[in-house]
Amino acid sequence: MDYKKAGVDIEAGYRSVELMKEHVKKTMRPEVLGGLGGFSGAFSLAKIKEMEEPVLLSGTDGCGTKVKLAMIMDKHDTIGIDAVAMCVNDIVCAGGEPLFFLDYIACGKNYPEKIASIVSGVAEGCLQSEAALIGGETAEHPGLMPEEDYDLAGFAVGVCDKKDMITGENLKDGDVLIGMASSGVHSNGFSLVRKVFEMTKESLDTYYDELGKTLGEALLVPTRIYVKALKSIKNAGVTVKACSHITGGGFYENIPRMLVEGTHAVIEKDSYPVPPIFKLLAEKGDITEQMMYNTYNMGLGMIVAVEPADVKKTMEAIKAAGDEPYVVGRIEAGEKGVTLC
Repeated sequence: MDYKKAGVDIEAGYRSVELMKEHVKKTMRPEVLGGLGGFSGAFSLAKIKEMEEPVLLSGTDGCGTKVKLAMIMDKHDTIGIDAVAMCVNDIVCAGGEPLFFLDYIACGKNYPEKIASIVSGVAEGCLQSEAALIGGETAEHPGLMPEEDYDLAGFAVGVCDKKDMITGENLKDGDVLIGMASSGVHSNGFSLVRKVFEMTKESLDTYYDELGKTLGEALLVPTRIYVKALKSIKNAGVTVKACSHITGGGFYENIPRMLVEGTHAVIEKDSYPVPPIFKLLAEKGDITEQMMYNTYNMGLGMIVAVEPADVKKTMEAIKAAGDEPYVVGRIEAGEKGVTLC
């Protein structure tokens, strides 16, 4: 008896690491010390000394049951972008710059090419967010997970000067809400998606005219990363007063998280286009509008609050970063919460 006969292939693990090295190299930053394969990832904090009061920000998340679609479609090279996005978008939401990322892949059986494909997506997400991929873990779980199954999660660390943190403390009546377009469903609400649509290869390969692509292609589009957009706004000299990453819980849970007591957000639903995937989902699943906005991003992945005088500069900065902005609402005095009208 040996470890391989018990279900864990050490040689496959070595091969996975070799295959992923080329992807990891692309994400390196000058602060990264050492190479892949050590017991820990090392990252120099020398540059942080230039800040008045540096604050570390962290985020950890996964892709939820969206990985099930990747498995059914046998397409694994974008799900890693979702894992990175879910973490770094939370960090920039607080005003931080993502520094580095680590991934964790749990699998029933280590198929080196599949693992390398997953990590290629993680590396792409790191490139988009300018974070270094400095480490990770691939854990083979025979007997605990079916051989073809896997799960993916990640952890990111960022930094910002305390004076630059986005806290919402100066939010006031009259501030303007600007939303940034999402790329689709992102990585939330897939348990409901999987109840609405049959999760088979045939179903996911079905082409819908209103989507302009197959259902699977529309659902598997990776989560939009907003790091460059927030950085562009900052470089334009605009102070973001509050920010909300629209994830699980949709508008009703996430927008109030950006508010302080005495402020109320008003969102105008017709101020931006709702992507067709959400309309199809609501129709096929007979899902109420309230539930849709309470579950999904409905086309807006990030919302920022700025002074009215800064709206034009903010819109231009977002566009310069490659994102699509919309003026979607305002802040009013009132009870902490959100109204959709």
